[in-house]
Amino acid sequence: MNHATDSRTSRSGLAGIADADGVFSIVAMDQRNTLKRMFAAAGHPAETPDLRAVKVDVAAALTPLASGILLDPAYGVPAVTEARALAGSCGLLVAAEPADRGDYHGEPRTHRNPALDAAWVRAMGGHAVKFLVQLRPGRPPGGPDIAAEVLDVVRAVVADCAAEGIPSVIENLIYPLPGEELTDRQREDLIVEAAALIAGTGADLVKLEYPGSVRGCRRIAEAVRQPWAVLSAGVGFEEFQRVLCEACEEGGASGFIAGRSIWKEAVGLDGPARAEFLDTVGRPRLETCLTAVAGRARPWTEAVSGR
Repeated sequence: MNHATDSRTSRSGLAGIADADGVFSIVAMDQRNTLKRMFAAAGHPAETPDLRAVKVDVAAALTPLASGILLDPAYGVPAVTEARALAGSCGLLVAAEPADRGDYHGEPRTHRNPALDAAWVRAMGGHAVKFLVQLRPGRPPGGPDIAAEVLDVVRAVVADCAAEGIPSVIENLIYPLPGEELTDRQREDLIVEAAALIAGTGADLVKLEYPGSVRGCRRIAEAVRQPWAVLSAGVGFEEFQRVLCEACEEGGASGFIAGRSIWKEAVGLDGPARAEFLDTVGRPRLETCLTAVAGRARPWTEAVSGR
């Protein structure tokens, strides 16, 4: 599934970030604050050159196999572009959400910087806009309607992308309310309910957490009619293989957008050791993911035509 001779210049829409079979195999490397924490945990507090370097190394090693890579605009896009580390066969998704989110009594609040729009992403060479939100359905009344705020932002992003002619990729992470401990069933319900609400905005591709069970995957298949991709959320690599198979076979997922499960140990390495890890561990992991989705993932073209 390595279509290294493909060119993205003549491919538009979701085709620009999918492989020739219509499946998404996207490496996520848009982490900013999370990446800094990973460096710190490895005993190596990160400066800007460190963040840029690891993104370049991951892109150089993995994009020849991937259908797309997700990068942040502060470190990833400029570093990878300057280093010419992006394979010509690989599409570019740019994270357009602000790096820092608002807060209301411990709950995240989504907002959008209108300057970080679809035209801005296209000017960087991006093939798609990725926007992260945190939509929590069923909040108790009182205070601002945070869920409505999220959906308003998503609609604005989707409309802007449609006007510019570039795909919108909306990622959602659910969260517990302050002091709340979610059961597995509550978490599944929230993931599915939020997915349905976001899908209703007309987003081109929805990036979702694994709902925790085969039943949850089947519920997503019923609730989301457009293409969706499962994220890795930093789970262990072996566990992610099970997640991939269930999401595709039972949930109709069109592939994956995965990061830390593939490359996270590279953060604690430098120079030749990092390059060796990415070559001998990172690339084989990505190849294993490609094998997992082959014949299981629902091509995005089929998902769109089946709406």
